[in-house]
Amino acid sequence: MKPLGPIPPGYAADAQGRLRIGGHDVTALIEAAGDTPLFVYDLGMAAERVRRLRAAMPAGLEIHYAIKANPYPALVSAMAGLVDGFDVASQGELARAIEAGMAAARISFAGPGKRARELEAAIRAGATINLESEHEADRALAIGEALGLRPRLAVRVNPDFELRGSGMRMGGGAKPFGIDQARVVPLVRRLAEAGADYRGLHIFAGSQSLDRDAIIETQANSVELARRIDDETGAKAPLVNLGGGFGVPYFAGDAALDVEAIGAALAGQVGDEAGRYAIELGRWLVAEAGVYLTRIVDRKESHGRIFLVTDGGLHHQLAASGNFGTVVRRNYPAAIATRFGAAPEEEASIVGCLCTPLDRLADDALLPRAEPGEVVAIFLAGAYGATASPAAFLGHPAPREIAISSESAVILT
Repeated sequence: MKPLGPIPPGYAADAQGRLRIGGHDVTALIEAAGDTPLFVYDLGMAAERVRRLRAAMPAGLEIHYAIKANPYPALVSAMAGLVDGFDVASQGELARAIEAGMAAARISFAGPGKRARELEAAIRAGATINLESEHEADRALAIGEALGLRPRLAVRVNPDFELRGSGMRMGGGAKPFGIDQARVVPLVRRLAEAGADYRGLHIFAGSQSLDRDAIIETQANSVELARRIDDETGAKAPLVNLGGGFGVPYFAGDAALDVEAIGAALAGQVGDEAGRYAIELGRWLVAEAGVYLTRIVDRKESHGRIFLVTDGGLHHQLAASGNFGTVVRRNYPAAIATRFGAAPEEEASIVGCLCTPLDRLADDALLPRAEPGEVVAIFLAGAYGATASPAAFLGHPAPREIAISSESAVILT
């Protein structure tokens, strides 16, 4: 038996033993959406995460949402009214951010390999470009000059340090991201000389960390580095984006991150300058608000093992299959949604409908007995789900998506 990850707080069974999401019966949600597979995003849960974060962080600190975590339009529109800015990583995300109502001046555009048309779109809109190289700086300056516009430019720093225990290390050593720490000061000076609108620094050392002390240490290092760059350039960064790195507990044994302790430590680090700092989060804000629902179409036994075959799979929820950066495959939180209140009865593996042995949503998990027609719930599906998965693989249809609120009817987009 392989343990399942911890189901996030806020999910419960109704009187019939079915899962409720945002106050809605899971079968009613599927009926409203029209079918499975289905992603459901609870906007109220995402809003509560933002409220908790604001209460934990120093007053005045900006909170930015990284759209790459989940670009679903209804969710992005809801987040636009909750956070102070968006981070985007493509021209498509830039357009979505603006459509959601976020002012372009509150949008930062990160990511290596920005094409000329993307740089031009950001400059025309008035978004801040986080420069990933000196060559990108030259291109942005040239495009701004050709357009007769003063580009808003920040420098993404590849710091000498990394975020310990990070699932994805974005800083320290040779990286395709950002400009090596030793080369930042000359570039900032050159931007000022060229007449660019210098918007500050982006220091992103890693992501998906559940180590409170490691995050506190990294933030302290980032604040100190930003101050040193300010001193050496003589140009005080208007905004210092400290990145994110806040992880969520996907697997058995994981513990939720103590954001209150992180916020208290950060308050001591930034002092009365909290207003010129930001943190940029995606996963921590929206992962727990999403549930992937997929229906069992077959129940079969092979060499004494039970397989529950669903109409979904890794083409929609790649991360839960263990094929999105996981070295050792472990089970995400999962449940039989239509028997959410039932006690476990058997070991079974939940698999998808694809012709590959990689298509597994849970291995040898202890579950209530489930039959064809029952619905499986995969939790922590609010981040890096549908758009981080190979949806076109084998030609299966795209999953449906809905956003819900406990105070209102289902939102379909």
